[in-house]
Amino acid sequence: MNVRRRLISTTAATAAVTLGIVTLSACGGTSDAADKGSESKLDVVASFYPMQYLAEQIGGGHVAVNTLTKPGVEPHDLELKPKQIGELGEADVVLYLKGIQPAVDDAIAQAGVKNTVDAATLTKLEAHGTEVGHEGHDHAEGEHAEGEHAEEEAGHDHGSEAGADPHIWLDPVKYAEVAKGVGTALEKADPAHAADYKKNTDALVKKLGDLNTDFANGLKNTTTKTFITTHSAFGYLAERYGLDQEGISGIDPESEPSPARIKELQDVARKDKVTTVFFETLASDKTAKTLAGDTGLKTDVLDPLEGITDTSKGDDYIEVMRSNLAALQKALGAK
Repeated sequence: MNVRRRLISTTAATAAVTLGIVTLSACGGTSDAADKGSESKLDVVASFYPMQYLAEQIGGGHVAVNTLTKPGVEPHDLELKPKQIGELGEADVVLYLKGIQPAVDDAIAQAGVKNTVDAATLTKLEAHGTEVGHEGHDHAEGEHAEGEHAEEEAGHDHGSEAGADPHIWLDPVKYAEVAKGVGTALEKADPAHAADYKKNTDALVKKLGDLNTDFANGLKNTTTKTFITTHSAFGYLAERYGLDQEGISGIDPESEPSPARIKELQDVARKDKVTTVFFETLASDKTAKTLAGDTGLKTDVLDPLEGITDTSKGDDYIEVMRSNLAALQKALGAK
């Protein structure tokens, strides 16, 4: 077990600063990496917020969590400093999602940390919104029956294969699968606290199960099943709850749509009685507002939860997801 014990005396801490020793807190995490008690803590580095949330919820007081992506930074565009890359090798556990942050993927491959957990291997990935100009599913309304999603997944392979959609955390069911895998990884890395990790994992999985139930019930009866969003991050969520996501751009939130795609979305909006164009908190809302203005639609926020900021509608994953549910219910005309 690679659990590092830190000296906590004031004298030792002062000497460490004098010598210029930099801990993993330099990675820009939101948790305090310094161990404030006599108990050693497991140093966990998370790539971005969805991974950080799992580590904090499951690790509890036994872990010191640091995230490589600071609040307000668009995760897809993250670039790491050489110092951060070097410090990755000091971590006890590295938790990331391969396929969403190329710079992080490369750095972790070089770090050689024994307990490295790729969330993409803990559930089944699928392709969503990868074709230019055809981000929607084009499913007929009501085509997805409850429980059908799980059966369809059987044909998909594990891993972050090329073209796979990495936004698995926006489906509470898939996120719960990842949570179980993270819990197992922490138990293995720190067996002395395995019982606590197991208890915390079970509690988180229950919360995610309740969230899934609320989404399923809240979106069961709606006037329309189609929603338009700037960033095609909601493919798993749409498939889970029988909705049709129509993305202005593809998986990359910064990509520009073609004039043909804009015309197509205008037609979809009229045909499917779309009321709202969604934009997100960490990317420009210019395209969404332009499309909405041209078609007489409203705009609202649908948060892909890649980071929590002052503008987020909630303080953590569960709260923001419930805000997303409320926004979808309003836009889709939930009954």
